Amino acid sequence: MPSTDKPKGYAGKILRVDLSKGTVTDEYPDNDTLRKYVGGTSLGAKYLYEEVPAGVEWDDPENRMMFFSGPLGGTKVGGTGIFSIITKGPATNMAGTSQANGFFGAYMKFSGYDGIIVQGRAKEWSYIHLHDGKAEIKNAEHLVGKNTWETEDAIKEGIDRKSSVYCIGPGGENLVRFANIVGDHGHVAAHNGIGAVMGSKKLKAIVAERVPGSIEVHDPDRLWELSKAIYDIALKAMPTLGENGTLDGYPILHRIGQLPVKNYLTNIFPEYEKFGPDHVRTVFNTTRTTCWACRFNHCRETEVTEGPYKGYKGEEPEYEGMAAMSSLIWQTDPGAAVMLGDMTDKLGIDVNESGYMLAWIMECYDRGLMKKEDLDGIEMKWGDPEAALAILKKITYREGCGKIFAEGVMRSAEKFGGEAQKCAIYTKKGATPRGHDHRGRWMEMIDTCLSNTATIEIGPGMPAIKELGHEPPKDPFDPIEVSTLNAKVSGRRVFEDSLVICFLTSQDFKLEVEALNAATGFDYTIEEALEVGKRAVNLLRMFNVRHGLKKEMEAPSERYGSVPVDGPNAGKSIMPHWENLRNNYYNLVGWDPETCKPLPDTLKKVGLEDLVPDLDRI
Repeated sequence: MPSTDKPKGYAGKILRVDLSKGTVTDEYPDNDTLRKYVGGTSLGAKYLYEEVPAGVEWDDPENRMMFFSGPLGGTKVGGTGIFSIITKGPATNMAGTSQANGFFGAYMKFSGYDGIIVQGRAKEWSYIHLHDGKAEIKNAEHLVGKNTWETEDAIKEGIDRKSSVYCIGPGGENLVRFANIVGDHGHVAAHNGIGAVMGSKKLKAIVAERVPGSIEVHDPDRLWELSKAIYDIALKAMPTLGENGTLDGYPILHRIGQLPVKNYLTNIFPEYEKFGPDHVRTVFNTTRTTCWACRFNHCRETEVTEGPYKGYKGEEPEYEGMAAMSSLIWQTDPGAAVMLGDMTDKLGIDVNESGYMLAWIMECYDRGLMKKEDLDGIEMKWGDPEAALAILKKITYREGCGKIFAEGVMRSAEKFGGEAQKCAIYTKKGATPRGHDHRGRWMEMIDTCLSNTATIEIGPGMPAIKELGHEPPKDPFDPIEVSTLNAKVSGRRVFEDSLVICFLTSQDFKLEVEALNAATGFDYTIEEALEVGKRAVNLLRMFNVRHGLKKEMEAPSERYGSVPVDGPNAGKSIMPHWENLRNNYYNLVGWDPETCKPLPDTLKKVGLEDLVPDLDRI
């Protein structure tokens, strides 16, 4: 029998919102469930598998959309305002998970909830408001058409206390397949079009007020010591993060051939130094922004001080946003990159897929594969920021050619076909990769194509693998060595997304496990923690095969898997090895090489023996 007293570190309550009925009810997960799934992505995977059967499409009212914190949420451990969103997403029409930082995860916990499960579809536009230990569904018709920052500001005008608002923009309202969710003026959850799922439910926003209180933990003194140790190790690993942000990676990735340039036509971007922190953070005027309990404070709001966009104020793009709106589309003005990155967030569409979409259209236009009449008269020349913005707006509002491109890169490319399709970058499941050239980053290409989440599942990059008893690959272009290492560390990142904790603020898996135990009173070992992650990985895999995943979908598109023609990785070709490395990964994680389903013994090893009969029904 499950125990009755909730563990420390948890609010002990989940909010279920049925938008079709207009009801909010509280549910109380038992301790055995919390011990087995922890929180965040793992707990969301459990509900997704149990409540979204085959035949339920991403825009079906019966699809679930879940917002989960974890047992570290709202504690003194840095980066624990983060939360995980889990749903069936439109880009792949399979599972999607994404995380956003800021304050919402902490404020939700203070309001008495470990998570929110949303189902149904509202009759009119609505938002969910958490305050004073209760929840309400409120009318949001007056917010329709507002961008994400306008929506957040409008909601906060009527709230006396500090609050966290996460919302969709016009992109989500218009069901763009790569719509995102944006909150706290610039924090984004983006992968697999989760903003479109909110839009399909006519849910404009979720709001959590900062009510008085704190999270009760098992051993507060020990947790405080661990939080300091976790920060010290992260600081040692990334000593310049606070000052330079993730833009530190821009010049580094260019030097090693992993910066995405001109739709993968080249790896050489002569203007790369202008997009690193030495320029952006010294020439532009920046103001620090922060997340819950974070001492890095690496994010910035910025004012452009030079060039055509002088005076523009907005959120400074993280590295991936900067790459998407500069090198990827052959655009050489940092001020324009700031403008475009900020506008994608405000319109409510994913900056990664937006970048790959623009780069693809620009190449097609340059090669004559698309004409002006295909683009409503817009001349999509390489690097033209105004043309790029015009297309982004058409996508957001599904106007003219935007109706095609709002379906995402893969579906748009399939519609054009021929040579146009050959130069589009996407996974064959239907999503685009993160903001790197993975042809020089095989670990992440394999991860992106074989994961269950529409984005990376092992990374980002490669975790600090030595603490798990493994060595980094001797040859990063050895397909068997790389895919073997990916398999060996499977589960680590998903466990972190179950705590939930920001990967930038935490670089030591052992300390994360100790922090979980200090917060809850549990006695997890590292092996048990990895099993939590592997359990979620296999739950998501079972969900995906039930919803149509086939082995042949776990591969890159032709351009995504192409051979670099220049730069440090010129001539490196992954595709001749793809079948072997994919089978190697399947075998090592315990999935059938022919069907890509988990094997019965695999499910039993991770505590999912009840799912074994489902294998024959899928």
